[in-house]
Amino acid sequence: MKFPVVIHKDADSEFSVTVPDVPGCFSAGSTFSQALDNVQEALALHLEGIVADGGELPQGKDVDAHLENPDFVGGIWAIVDFDLTPYLGKSVRFNASLPENLLQRIDERVSRDHRYASRSGFLATAALRELSVQNF
Repeated sequence: MKFPVVIHKDADSEFSVTVPDVPGCFSAGSTFSQALDNVQEALALHLEGIVADGGELPQGKDVDAHLENPDFVGGIWAIVDFDLTPYLGKSVRFNASLPENLLQRIDERVSRDHRYASRSGFLATAALRELSVQNF
């Protein structure tokens, strides 16, 4: 899932990162890159808490949805890609049939792109993307 983040830097502070679509989720770092890296850990901890409390996982919106918010004026926008699949519950095995060429293309992508640990991870990410587009 792609989440927009806004980064602020005051003269005598670290870079601060806020995740507008995940209320209360923020991070910081001494460099811009470190701040973006640290937001991954902040998202993981925050989503673990949401799941533990039985809450619904947040969906990332477009940056445009947040541009008018005065809290984010003067910030620099970035997009972080975060894997939600570990927070969706226990894995369930099922049978699926796909065209051979499509399956081959999926496997090639999984072998090249380290965001996906497996074919199942790729399919789960694709399903989440489609479901968020459909606003389910």
